[in-house]
Amino acid sequence: MPAQHRTAAAAVAAASFAALGLGIGTAPAAADTADPLRYVALGDSYSAGSGVLPLDPGAPLLCARTSKNYPHLLAASLGATLKDVTCGGAQTKDFAESQYPGVAPQFDALSADTDLVTLTIGGNDNGTFINAILACGSAGIVTGGQGSPCKTLHGNTFKDQVETKTYPAIRTALNTIKARSPKAKVAILGYPWITPAKAVPGCFLKMPIAQGDVPYLRDLQATLNGAAERAAAESGATFVDMAAASDAHDACRPADQRWIEPVLFGTNFVPVHPNAAGEAGMAARTAEVIGRR
Repeated sequence: MPAQHRTAAAAVAAASFAALGLGIGTAPAAADTADPLRYVALGDSYSAGSGVLPLDPGAPLLCARTSKNYPHLLAASLGATLKDVTCGGAQTKDFAESQYPGVAPQFDALSADTDLVTLTIGGNDNGTFINAILACGSAGIVTGGQGSPCKTLHGNTFKDQVETKTYPAIRTALNTIKARSPKAKVAILGYPWITPAKAVPGCFLKMPIAQGDVPYLRDLQATLNGAAERAAAESGATFVDMAAASDAHDACRPADQRWIEPVLFGTNFVPVHPNAAGEAGMAARTAEVIGRR
């Protein structure tokens, strides 16, 4: 999503290093002299935590990266050395080319000795998230929240773009990561739910989406996450499914329950993005998935 979440991230036990299978050296060595895990974080605003404060002082300002994003939390729990090049608004093309003047392509952070790579990507390709939210929001306002005007107007347009353009781009990106960092464990996260499965009372003021378009947007997000899951399976990467973990934490929930901030009356300076609790939830879920493989 463009320049384009409730419990604290679970601590990962020291024993999880053995379970990670991330290519840590096997030569006998004392724990305090072992090389730390070399971790590279790639991705867009959901990885950068755009909208959450404080900003990462080492990040380009345009990336709106926070020091409380899930890569920082995960690195702390793993005791890893982190190279975080996540950037708000990133598309898959920005992995291989400069997103902003002076900002190196994200793939430049990878090396042959990288042990772990995480990412979220795809939501900004074709303007999927922003275009869908704007289209459905404006349509919802016109109809006063009734019907499914966005679905009527746009049908399968957004989903078709994901299937024909975003999905192959994600697969290519994951294959390139594997080629550049062949011993690394690569984990691509699904996006936490933005909307509930169906319209809930009182949400229209925060998320002006017509009742019938709430499941329409949810289905679009499921399609995008499904594309990432398939691409992961085909490239040998791990898919971190956020669906169950983020259920009941969507943007329609009260402030103390939601992981995603709404379009209106939210707390982040970037709307429709994870808040601090959402980033913590993403870190905890990722640690759970990679720690058991």
